Formats: sequence, C-alpha cells, structure tokens
Amino acid sequence: MKWNHRIVACLVGLMACGDDPAGLPDSTEAAVAQYAEVVHASYAASLDAARDLDTALETFVADPTEGNLTAARNAWLAARRPYLQTEVFRFYDGPIDGADGDPEGLINAWPMDEQTVDYVDGMPSAGRVNDTSFEISAASLADANGEGGESDVAAGWHPIEFLLWGQDLTEPSAMMPGQRPATDYSDAENADRRGQYLTTLGDLLVTHLEELEAAWAPGAANYRQGMVEGDAGEGLQNILTGMIVLSGFETAGERLQAALDAGEQEEEHSCFSDNTHEDMLYDVIGVQNVWRGSFGSTDGTGIEDVVRELDADLADELDARIQTSVDLAMALQPPFDLEIAPGNTEGNARVQALIDSLREQEMLLSEVFIELGFAVPDPE
Repeated sequence: MKWNHRIVACLVGLMACGDDPAGLPDSTEAAVAQYAEVVHASYAASLDAARDLDTALETFVADPTEGNLTAARNAWLAARRPYLQTEVFRFYDGPIDGADGDPEGLINAWPMDEQTVDYVDGMPSAGRVNDTSFEISAASLADANGEGGESDVAAGWHPIEFLLWGQDLTEPSAMMPGQRPATDYSDAENADRRGQYLTTLGDLLVTHLEELEAAWAPGAANYRQGMVEGDAGEGLQNILTGMIVLSGFETAGERLQAALDAGEQEEEHSCFSDNTHEDMLYDVIGVQNVWRGSFGSTDGTGIEDVVRELDADLADELDARIQTSVDLAMALQPPFDLEIAPGNTEGNARVQALIDSLREQEMLLSEVFIELGFAVPDPE
C-alpha cells in the first residue's frame, strides 16, 4: 500500500496539523545526527544477519537435509530481530519507502497470498515455483512483486519464511509452526526450482539491505548527509512521524487489532514460522531505540533529550509508556495465533493490553508534535 504517511496520520487523528512550527529545543540537531547513527548501525546489523541467512539458504539448497533446514530457519529468525528494529525508520518517504513504496515492498510486504509462490493444501501445482514458464531471477521476482495485487508478494522476508516452513496447518493449540519437509528441496516435484527461488530471494534481500545501509552510511553524499546537514526541524518531524505511525496505525492497528478482531491464524504477521510475538516485540524496541538514541554500542542524544527540553513531565510519561509497551510485548505468549484465538481470555487480554499501551504511546508522541507545532503537508 502506498500513501503519504504523514497525511494519513493527520487524517486518522494521530498527529497535529498545526500551521506554525515552534522554536526547536537546543538538542534537536544533535538528536537528528544521532538518529542517523542509530539508523546506520541498525541497517548494518540487519545486513550482516541477512548475509548469514543467505549463506544458510545456499548451504541448505546445496545439501537439503533436515539439519540444514533447521539451521536456515534459525538464521531467518535471527535475521528478523535486527530488521524489525528498523521499521521505525519508515513512513516519511525516506530510503526504505522511496517514491513508489520500494524497497520496503520488496523486503517486508505483508499479508501474503502464499499460493502465488508455491503449492498449498489442495493446490499442489500452485505458485511461480511450479509454473515452469516463469523464469526465476532477481529481476523477474522483483517485477512480479505485487503484480496480482498487494497480497501477491513474490519477494522479501515472508516468501523466504513460507519456503522454509510452508503453511501452518496445525491447530494453534498444537504450538507448532509450518512443517515443510526438507525433501521439498530434494525429491519433490520442482525441487530445483524451489531451491533456486529460495536462494534468489536470499540474494535479493541482501541487495536491498545493502542499498539501505549505503543510504545511511557516514561520509557519503547520500540521504543521511541531506538529513543531517538539512533542516533540523524537518528531520525531527520525520523521526517523530516514524515513531507515531509505527506505534499506532501500523503495530497497534494493522498488525495487532486486526488480528485480534479476526481471531484467525492467517491474520498474524509471521504466520508460517509462528514468530509474530517477536515481530511485535522488536518493532516496539525499535521505537525505544530512537527514543533513547541507541542501538548496540551506538549511544548518544535521543528524542527523549529533545522532549525533555520541551516538556520534562511529558518526557517522563513517554519514557514510562514506551517501557510499558516493551514489557507488554515481551509478555505475549507464543504462538501468537493462540493468543488471538477466540475464547482465549488471557491471551486476548495480553494482546489488547499491548494495543492500548501503543495507542497511548501514539497519543503522547502526538502531543510532542502538537507542542512543536509541526504541520502535515497539503495532500495536493
């Protein structure tokens, strides 16, 4: 889905639509510069993990044993953790979103109609894997992404996930993810094409993360340089936009509330691997990273420092609220499809508590927007 996220946030009441920006706190420039450091460190970590995943995929396809399949799955799970912490860098038409929504749409598009990729229950010949007229290459998969609609996801994390785990056809109470066998890559029909598709996706993921890492690398004429050397108020507005939209509209709404309301396994974000609980946790941790101005060994002036100059009480409230959201995300019990199952009172309550906390987080961040007097651009 492609939209101007700041306009959407205004329309749904997440942000102030003021006219005159207020004076910026003294720490704003330092916070914007540190944000760029956090972004680069986060994408660099994600790229390293994606390269490890790519290697594991190549190893598995070359020798498709159950042990190598398990190693590839573990590499996917490990690589998701740093990537999810980068999602807070979205929603302001930066390098991840781009003018036409890419490369994000080629990296983490969701929801996914898995039958466009490979066989599903009752449809043994479904998907591009089994369509021998479809030439599998990085270019063809990128071109095919979204070709049949938003759920026609041909590239990114979730097609890789599906090709590693397969459909999750178990009952939520079984607490098991998809059970795709390693023999799908050795003895099954189109095993060679399935392996080619999987390794091509791994290569493509690395390529797109290389582009993002380069866009934020220090000492280059790139997006980072423009943001750090440009208007500090605009930079701060972009940073807050990412925090607000990810907290409320995206995580609380699109990913949590929609899944809870539907109560269906297919509505969870990582439905093949049963990793949705980590999706939610690391998204929220990503917001906290920006708030604190830290990621790994990178630490400096954060958005908290800016807000504390503006309104110390609001900063205290936001700091406590963001930590509460992290704690509530950590409290989610895997598998997530059991948490959202109708009749699971305790699980439903845990999900709802996180939704409520993220909505409050969204509103508090919006108060910062209001106090700064930032305006959403005219949609025209």
